[in-house]
Amino acid sequence: MKKVQRAIARQIANKQLQSGDPPGWFEELYSLAGGNASIIPWADLAPNPNLIDWLNRHAITSRSRALKIGSGPGDDAEELARRGFETTAFDISGSAIAWSGRRFPESPVSYIAAELFSSPKEWLGRFDLVVESYTLEVLPPNLRPDAARRIASFTAAGGMLLVIARGSEPGEDEGKMPWPLTKNELSLFEAEGL
Repeated sequence: MKKVQRAIARQIANKQLQSGDPPGWFEELYSLAGGNASIIPWADLAPNPNLIDWLNRHAITSRSRALKIGSGPGDDAEELARRGFETTAFDISGSAIAWSGRRFPESPVSYIAAELFSSPKEWLGRFDLVVESYTLEVLPPNLRPDAARRIASFTAAGGMLLVIARGSEPGEDEGKMPWPLTKNELSLFEAEGL
């Protein structure tokens, strides 16, 4: 089933890449899904196990502000809120944000439809924890440096950025979307002081 989901997602993404709107495919995919998780390859309707593991290993004071980038159906954002974070979550897809609202109608999370490159200026340097999982991997390599800079800019002084990604070594076949990140691409965050 995941293979079929990924094929559908790749077909939509390739169409948007060719039309010059690389991130536009998210809305098309979430709109097509209409709240049906079986259409979205990454929608497990549970928090990312790597996020859970990281949170269990790192004691972070409650009342910290967290930002979830590419929130999808909302499970990671809800986990952050459950653990005491004042959580903001955004996704480029208004359909994904609406789905989160239907799934979690009593949520304390502030869900916002926003595009990474034009997100609110008041988010700059505001968050104690920024969580980015698999978002960079679905962007074409030429957009990743600017995306990494923007993601890093949300982190408050002394804050933390958690990047959850699949990796590859330089020179390896990048395969089909999602494209794994290289160590050099991850070092983009270090260049921003993280």
